[in-house]
Amino acid sequence: MKHITYIHEHPDWTEWQWSDKKLLPLVSSVRILQGRLLGKLLTLGFDINVEAQLDAVTLEIVKTSEIEGESLNNEQVRSSVARHLGVDDGGIQIASSEIDAVVEMMLVATYYYQRPLLLDDLLGWHRALFPEGYSGLYLIKVGSIRDDSQGSMQVVSGGYGREQVHFVAPSANILSDELDKFLSWFNTSPNEQENIDLVIKAGIAHLWFVTIHPFDDGNGRLTRAITERVLAQSDDSAQRFYSMSAQILKKRNDYYKVLERTQKGDTDITDWLCWFLQTLEQALIAAQTTTDKIMHKANFWQTHRQHALNTRQVNMLNTLLTEFYGKLTTKKWSVMTKCSIDTALRDINDLIEKGMLKKSKALGRSTSYEVAL
Repeated sequence: MKHITYIHEHPDWTEWQWSDKKLLPLVSSVRILQGRLLGKLLTLGFDINVEAQLDAVTLEIVKTSEIEGESLNNEQVRSSVARHLGVDDGGIQIASSEIDAVVEMMLVATYYYQRPLLLDDLLGWHRALFPEGYSGLYLIKVGSIRDDSQGSMQVVSGGYGREQVHFVAPSANILSDELDKFLSWFNTSPNEQENIDLVIKAGIAHLWFVTIHPFDDGNGRLTRAITERVLAQSDDSAQRFYSMSAQILKKRNDYYKVLERTQKGDTDITDWLCWFLQTLEQALIAAQTTTDKIMHKANFWQTHRQHALNTRQVNMLNTLLTEFYGKLTTKKWSVMTKCSIDTALRDINDLIEKGMLKKSKALGRSTSYEVAL
């Protein structure tokens, strides 16, 4: 069988090449979107700014785990993020120590974006991901680089029986040198790197680290944490308002395809960087939509601040203003708030009287309601 030559098997494989002509329009678009989003959020009130951060960081942490097939409790993650940011989210879910450790790792990755990235940082982050020393049922080397005692490191996706090998990572005996080279490059200022734009650097860092794959497990999450650090540098802000992982998850099949193509190609990584920048562009557009919803919600509550409401009404209105899909009926209200149909109807009618809800015009067998704008 013909041997596949992977990118890391080329001599001087990290002498990356790309086409400025293809990338510059994307860099320009991303930079405009970054400026617009950050400009808007930094001029808004503290509460809206914090809520946008809470949403973005929670989304990033939940989705980066989901890419690896691990589901984290959204409310626990949000509660932990709120506590680490020093704000009261009003949440009642107490996060597990494992979730706390992952949240702290992601926040540290971006909060200290101006500091050099050290090997000790990576080892500490790895320990935070696997506090018990296990990945699922398997005992792994935690807080130290892999030794390939189980054979070569294959990068795969798919479940049991459907695994697809995308590439084979460098062997363990050269990992130490490869990591040194990566960290040396990572910590070199852009001025000394022929002025590589930081959003391009984020794409290179992502590809480079995921190619090395230095740990037994958790490489994907660490890659995305490193990516977040460079994006924080590109924003020149520790505050995170958009989620790259959420967009990668939406295009997970495309992600693995472009990664595989790049791993089997040469050192021209234009296609990979185009894909990365387009995905970043979509992440910024999605964040703009989320921010608009948060602002809309804040304006709604400001308009109706004089009304006294019960907890069910407040919670349901907040849900309707942010992440409610489909039609709101009396039955749905009663199920979601765990109250009787009669109580649900009283809640709804009270809000209609206060001008906060209205009957939908949409035809259907049952009456539905929507927020009155």
